[in-house]
Amino acid sequence: MKIVRDYLISQQFHKVYYDEPLSKHTTFRVGGKAKILVIPDEKQKLIELISFLKDEKIPFRIFGNGSNILPSDKDYDGVIIKPQLALNNMEVNGDTVTVDAGYSLVRLAYDMIKYELTGLEFLGGIPGTIGGACFMNAGAYNREMKDCLVQVEYLDKNGKLVTSDVNNLQFAYRSSIFQKERPLLILKASLKLSKGDGKEIKELLEKRRARRLLTQPLEYPSAGSTFRNPEGTHAYLLIDQAGLRGKKIGGAMISEKHCNFIINVGGATSRDIRDLIELVIDVVFKATGVTLIPEIEFFNW
Repeated sequence: MKIVRDYLISQQFHKVYYDEPLSKHTTFRVGGKAKILVIPDEKQKLIELISFLKDEKIPFRIFGNGSNILPSDKDYDGVIIKPQLALNNMEVNGDTVTVDAGYSLVRLAYDMIKYELTGLEFLGGIPGTIGGACFMNAGAYNREMKDCLVQVEYLDKNGKLVTSDVNNLQFAYRSSIFQKERPLLILKASLKLSKGDGKEIKELLEKRRARRLLTQPLEYPSAGSTFRNPEGTHAYLLIDQAGLRGKKIGGAMISEKHCNFIINVGGATSRDIRDLIELVIDVVFKATGVTLIPEIEFFNW
């Protein structure tokens, strides 16, 4: 990795860490060490870094907030890139919002209060970034990213800059073309919203926030909802019906407050969490005939 170290030194990146624990960068607070973790603060430097790593055939992975990913306990012999500082701009033009991929979803939802634009309230409780939300077609309260997206700009797997209309991105429940084609980097998105009342938007966001505090185990590290909801029902109901509420493996536990949350109650390993996920899938299938599908991504297993 000397070639990477030399490159990073020559380009004077904002922050560079070596042998960095991924537990510091995932909301599960687990994961092995990354050989190198880079936080650029300039968009062009970020793009050039990705191009360099691709040309040199050095493995790398983009990490947003680390809120929807489960890295293994193994060390990652590659480069982790966190783009939030380099991709952190947002512009409003009428009812259209153009926002960089590193922008916080919660921040964006609350920003819309002052612009009196409605349509993004569903993002107010999702602890990720715009890039991750486009990748997963994130959603809540019967709305998804595809409902407000107009287009997405990204670097495809060959490093080509692409601007694609939402209709070409194959959005479905918690899935998109990005999961199949694995672009190098999502850069920004354009969103179409509607005029609303700032006071009403704030009240709705705060009402939902209060409800989450009561119904979700936000005091523990987790990745939010662990499983996708099967058609016609809810994952938490099936998990509860299968008798798994409060089930533990090591430091990982199915939350007693919300059965679709697997939480780190202290000292959990990635293996603990994955074993618990696999146990849930097996037990729920035997009890109900339904195969639960994880929402989270597994990395470096």
